Amino acid sequence: MDLEEVQEFAAQLARGAGELIRQYRGKADFLRFFKQGTELVTDADFAADKFISGKIGERFPDHAIVSEELAPDTSAIKDIKGPFWIIDPIDGTVNFAHGHNQSAVSIAFVNDQQVVLGVVFNPFTHEMFTAKKGEGAFLNGNPIRVAEESQIGRAIIATGFPYEKSNLEPMIKRLRAVLTNCADIRRLGSAALDICWVASGRLDGYYESLSLWDFAAARLIALEAGAKCGNFSEVPEGIDPQFYDQDLLVTNEVLFPQLLTVLQSALK
Repeated sequence: MDLEEVQEFAAQLARGAGELIRQYRGKADFLRFFKQGTELVTDADFAADKFISGKIGERFPDHAIVSEELAPDTSAIKDIKGPFWIIDPIDGTVNFAHGHNQSAVSIAFVNDQQVVLGVVFNPFTHEMFTAKKGEGAFLNGNPIRVAEESQIGRAIIATGFPYEKSNLEPMIKRLRAVLTNCADIRRLGSAALDICWVASGRLDGYYESLSLWDFAAARLIALEAGAKCGNFSEVPEGIDPQFYDQDLLVTNEVLFPQLLTVLQSALK
């Protein structure tokens, strides 16, 4: 399989979905729903998912698809033998629905159980982050690299907060620990873009529990930009770390052990 061709196809999908998202927001009459009663989703999310999934089905009918709205079951990923795609049609739906510009289309491509391609596109700023495994990370075609900050006390760290509020205390403990030890915290509302901002040096680190489609593409982009990606809790036996969605931690090699210590201390 020509990965260059697949990347160009994925970029076209991201741009097409991005234009669709912009059109929905321009109309300002999109429908809003709530999954599990708490998580906002709009008909623009479904439309973008349908667009991306449909184009993949036409071009690669034998490829499997995992997507947030139309195919959200991640339980069988380890059993998929052939190529598959991981899609978040709008990462940052709340931002999108409220007129903020920090939203993105996220598309990851997996071959031989390895994420080998990632595309994250913000249609409101026209920034496209891309990476192929082993070939570096790019923003609109220009190479990007993680920041070189080495002192945690000067680091700007991003995170996010859950929609479900029944177990906030552990998150608040982590937030307190990070804010006490780092320069400042950002909460921008799109995990995929947060991680890409770490990759491009705009942020020094990121941590959060997510869903697979939130980070699959961005994680590869960050790795290819020189970041270290791991987890601040133990990855369960039998789960591939690249697909484990709990307690994700992304930063540079020097800050990683420092931020890891801070986060783990908050768990005690």
